[in-house]
Amino acid sequence: MESRFLKAGGVVASLKNTGEQWDAPNGWAPLTWMTVTGLENYKQNDLAEDIAKRWVVLNIQVFKRTGKLMEKYNVEDMALEAGGGEYPAQDGFGWT
Repeated sequence: MESRFLKAGGVVASLKNTGEQWDAPNGWAPLTWMTVTGLENYKQNDLAEDIAKRWVVLNIQVFKRTGKLMEKYNVEDMALEAGGGEYPAQDGFGWT
């Protein structure tokens, strides 16, 4: 988990960079929540907290830069926008 999926901004959606939105380098709020909750259920609290903090820091940085909360985030390079998929990146998402 830590050596492959954990990136600077949190957990990457997959290990493949296919250009699709559910793949690297993107991370998503629902996947982050499931990962953190699952780790807490298995008493992996330090790792769960580390992932949660990385995700929050990424969200804060993007919000400071754009004034928006996003649908998905680039967790590999926090200075870049997320991308991929059938439509442009969406902003204003409440799940973040």
